Amino acid sequence: MKVFFGGDICPTQATEQYIASGDIRTAFGDVCDLVKDNDLFIVNLECALTEQGTPIRKCGPNLRARPSCAQALKDLGVTDVGLSNNHVYDFGHAGFADTLEALEKAGLRYTGVGRNEQDARKPHYMTACEKTIALVCVCEHEYSYALPDREGCWGFDPFETMEDISIAKAHSDYVIVMYHGGKEQSVFPSPRLRRACQGMVRAGADLVLCQHSHCIGVPEEYRGGHIVYGQGNFNFVGYVEHPHWHNGLLLELDPDAPYARALTYHPVKIIEHGIELCHGAEKQSILDGFHARTAVLKDNAAWMKEWDDFCRSVQPGYRKAVASAFTGGEAVPAQIFPHYLDCEAHTDVWRQLYPTWNREDSIEV
Repeated sequence: MKVFFGGDICPTQATEQYIASGDIRTAFGDVCDLVKDNDLFIVNLECALTEQGTPIRKCGPNLRARPSCAQALKDLGVTDVGLSNNHVYDFGHAGFADTLEALEKAGLRYTGVGRNEQDARKPHYMTACEKTIALVCVCEHEYSYALPDREGCWGFDPFETMEDISIAKAHSDYVIVMYHGGKEQSVFPSPRLRRACQGMVRAGADLVLCQHSHCIGVPEEYRGGHIVYGQGNFNFVGYVEHPHWHNGLLLELDPDAPYARALTYHPVKIIEHGIELCHGAEKQSILDGFHARTAVLKDNAAWMKEWDDFCRSVQPGYRKAVASAFTGGEAVPAQIFPHYLDCEAHTDVWRQLYPTWNREDSIEV
């Protein structure tokens, strides 16, 4: 069995014309050849597919592309789309409805969203080679998440998500979690994120893929499960000029293979109008760095030093958020401050930078 997983995909100014017109060879290069014979191919769609709607209020960009991009994903070989992320609701109800309609029209299954938060929890099962594969898609709390009375994405819950995984395990042969979260550009997970992912494995997940960080992170083998803390981008071209942004990992899973050979990592790189597979020394260098970080993760002091250094590198933004928290008066706090309190990835940084007295000495690095 061959199951592929692409990371974050969003048609941009550099790629939308090719993706929307169905020119998948220009947009995806030799990736087309690698994935053409698959049993399942799953990606995270990091935008709304719409030409209407009003941008919702949020900190950060509102992302969208033409609905015709859905057909290009189908032509590439994509079978299922994860929608639990912080951009699929960027254009409100109209954009959300257009996105679902475009995917349905292209014959693509999707998961991670619903009419309200409980509907978004509904299980997603895929069948291939007489096996049932369960997919659980969750995101951190960053604008697009569903509410009890509003549509959107299924937000990660440390209690209910574990129950969802456990139920999925009881009704499938293999459970995959796509977790949209973690601090952007951090190649190492926060302590909370690592505990959450390990908890998901204990609940029954065989594979946990962390997306959203837009960088290749670090793998971990844990209690018979695989965790990837950062898959990087799949096709998100020319949007941010950051060294981490330009590479990602296309994962190939064989659930029938022995544990050590179940996953194959295919590095991809951004080129002018799309992506292509990395080869030779470039491919090996990416894989060597990816696996070398495992040794750091296993060394608690070294891992925490890396995490602390990263948090300190982004500290100015968090100080600014505090300083401007009530610039609109005490009754109207600036939006970035409550956003940092709402979203788990930002709270992770917050706790590292500003420990309580009880924790202060224990996190010195």
